[in-house]
Amino acid sequence: MAFWEDKTLEQMSPVEWEALCDGCGRCCLIKLEDEDTGTLITSDVRCKLLDGDTCACTNYPRRKEIVPDCIKLTPQNVREIPWIPTTCAYRRLAEGKGLAWWHPLVSGDPQTVVDVGVSVKGRTFLETEIDPEEWEEHAVVWPEWEPPESL
Repeated sequence: MAFWEDKTLEQMSPVEWEALCDGCGRCCLIKLEDEDTGTLITSDVRCKLLDGDTCACTNYPRRKEIVPDCIKLTPQNVREIPWIPTTCAYRRLAEGKGLAWWHPLVSGDPQTVVDVGVSVKGRTFLETEIDPEEWEEHAVVWPEWEPPESL
């Protein structure tokens, strides 16, 4: 049963909510803000808790304790946070778009996120290995790329 088609984000159980995450890791990339314009810039530097090969948080239950500025997504804030990727299931559902064909809940295979090029797997640098003064040099546009709506 496609619960995401029958329920609003607010109606989902915690298990259903968590199942919406496609595991791409895009939300765990360091964002920079242009001081002059306020423009948000995404880097290829990942949070110290994100495993660069599995795109999983290495300490999900304690992430807020370890990384105080980690943002727990909620039905309310997914509608307000400007940097949530356009490919994100939470954002897509909040905008009434439905899940993408490559999402694991639709495709049945978590590998489709990698195959289609949405995943950050193997494309990032760990924040503890890059001097924060150099993060600006790691600005990238590929996290904003969206695959076609269908094959």
